[in-house]
Amino acid sequence: MKRGIVGGVILGALLLFTAPGGADPLAAGAKAPDFLAKASLGGKGFKFLLRQALRQGPLVLYFYPSAFTKGCDLEAHAFADAKADFAAAGAQVLGVSADNLKRLNAFSSDPQYCAGAFPVASDPGGRIAARYGLVMMPGNATQTDVRGLAIGHGFIPRTTFVIGRDGRIAATLSSFADHLEPADHATRALAVVQRLAAAKTGEPAK
Repeated sequence: MKRGIVGGVILGALLLFTAPGGADPLAAGAKAPDFLAKASLGGKGFKFLLRQALRQGPLVLYFYPSAFTKGCDLEAHAFADAKADFAAAGAQVLGVSADNLKRLNAFSSDPQYCAGAFPVASDPGGRIAARYGLVMMPGNATQTDVRGLAIGHGFIPRTTFVIGRDGRIAATLSSFADHLEPADHATRALAVVQRLAAAKTGEPAK
């Protein structure tokens, strides 16, 4: 097993089970803070504005520690696999981490992970995360990803917010507080947006 893969496995385990000190994520019912961020979809950069995205429907906003680490790779793959189901429920997906745009361009286009199915955005200083009540954990120079490359940034706790079209948080999912595996964020978020869609149409959720 290569050094980068070993580092990615160990790092993924640490990020999954370490409690974010002082974190108090926004709860259901809270107004979701608007933000503008540099993002990538299928390897191409663009600017993502929350209030503009919400005009098209609900948004699943998921924060994750780092691209190209085991848990985050599994999570991204799960969201990509469920793209059609999220679209059927009228919902969009956006991943956010402290990765820079160059790194996200590679991650967003990689067929094993995001596969061009949804965008990922850069929050290098954790400022967006902080507005959602998330405290970024510090990284160090020895941490590498599954490719063996240095990560070089801090880690945002794995947390997912489902934001309704009205701009309010419909659900908050935390790996630590809710004991969720990375891929669980996709399945649990999908269930929430399907309930939102069912409530809108008056039909039972699938």
